[in-house]
Parts: sequence; structure tokens; C-alpha cells
Amino acid sequence: MDGTVYLLHFLEPIGNPTNPRAMAQHYIGWALVAAERVATHTTGNGAAIVRHVQARGIGFVVAATWPGSRALERQLKNRKHASRFCPACQQATSPRR
Repeated sequence: MDGTVYLLHFLEPIGNPTNPRAMAQHYIGWALVAAERVATHTTGNGAAIVRHVQARGIGFVVAATWPGSRALERQLKNRKHASRFCPACQQATSPRR
């Protein structure tokens, strides 16, 4: 079933700062109606990692969306390193002119 796959970019990384492999700054999700699901995340009732981000007062932005199914969500999650296809991260690392 097609819906929308979305990428949330946390405004600050969360996790264990002494272990870079234990840090996260993204969440990939899927929903039939992405706006409704993001609203659920915003109220602190979404996925556990997003609830943790909200509880710590860290904001997030919807960095990207793609039309697709849960299979696409799984493909993107399995690729790891969401920062490689996150527009917010790419913009932050691009050279200034």
C-alpha cells in the first residue's frame, strides 16, 4: 500500500556522546497520511526515539518525503546513515561560496 515515507532530522543529535556510533539525528517513518503522523510525533505520541527527542526539548524538521510503501521505508532504514540522503545535513556540509 502506498503512502509517504518521511525523514525527520533532529535539531540536535541524541544518544551517548562518548560513543559516536550510539548517536542518532534522524528518524525514518511511513504513513498513509504523513502530515497526521508527523502531528502525532509532534505531540510526543509517536515513535519512542521521537518521544525521547520531544521530552528533551529538541526540535525536529521534516527533511524529506518520498511517495512509497513500507518496503521503501525498510530499504532506506537498511541503508543506514540517513545523513547521506538528508537535505538538512547535506546543506550543512556543503562548502560556502
